[in-house]
Amino acid sequence: MDNTVNPTEKGMLTMFLFDGMSAETGNAISGFFSQFGLPLILIAALIIMFVLSARSNKKRQKQYQSMLDGLKAGSRVRTIGGIYGTVTAVKGDVVFVSVGPDKVRLVFTKQAIASIEDSPVEATIDGEIVDSSEKR
Repeated sequence: MDNTVNPTEKGMLTMFLFDGMSAETGNAISGFFSQFGLPLILIAALIIMFVLSARSNKKRQKQYQSMLDGLKAGSRVRTIGGIYGTVTAVKGDVVFVSVGPDKVRLVFTKQAIASIEDSPVEATIDGEIVDSSEKR
């Protein structure tokens, strides 16, 4: 008499849960990990990546906020629209920026400031190189 069971005679759930177990050891843990080990590892990796990404974004947001808090008159800035200028005044959430050789004054919210520039910006106007640090 043969003790082997034909897979078609097993229920699908039973076959799914217990096929990974070895008959010699009868170890339910090895059967569980042979079936669910890889998905558990992938889920754990995704959770770790999500946590690290959230921490990185929080750190970047803190740096950006401290940069905005450090805005003061005389700072050279670049807006999110790509406009370079010099801050003339900061009042609450509003930043006044002077742009170009004619010192055109523009008004922005603090969130429109992308970065504070350390070095002067050079541009060409009518073929002539213009340095943003030059006084006209």
